[in-house]
Amino acid sequence: MFILGLTGSIGMGKSTTAKMFAEAGVPVYDADAAVHRLYEGEATGAIEAAFPGTTANGKVDREKLAKSVLGDAAAIKRLESIVHPLVHGARQKFQALLSKQMLDAEKRRRADFIVDSSQGFDAARAQVRDILKSVAKMPKRQR
Repeated sequence: MFILGLTGSIGMGKSTTAKMFAEAGVPVYDADAAVHRLYEGEATGAIEAAFPGTTANGKVDREKLAKSVLGDAAAIKRLESIVHPLVHGARQKFQALLSKQMLDAEKRRRADFIVDSSQGFDAARAQVRDILKSVAKMPKRQR
């Protein structure tokens, strides 16, 4: 079994590419979806305790939570100790997140495979198929 990690900056097509892998029969773990499920369930109490006023009706209010943690490194660490969220939203949040991310050129340098999602769905899907063909030819490694 091989484990492939899919990474990229915000808005680069990670979710769409992950769906392409899933369509090709590859099991996909979606961390974003897992966090959203936690925000609607078991993490709610712990987040409310750590950040009072950030939940309503048994769910985390992501806008309120973002306002409580954005720009506060200690608060972000505290939140990450509860769950490891990816905060989405307005331009200010986007810029704050983007400024903390590794440069795209560095991600590309470290990657074994790159899916260029700028060429459209069909091209990206073909790249996913090529990656899977390459992985299938790799020698099996033991953990």
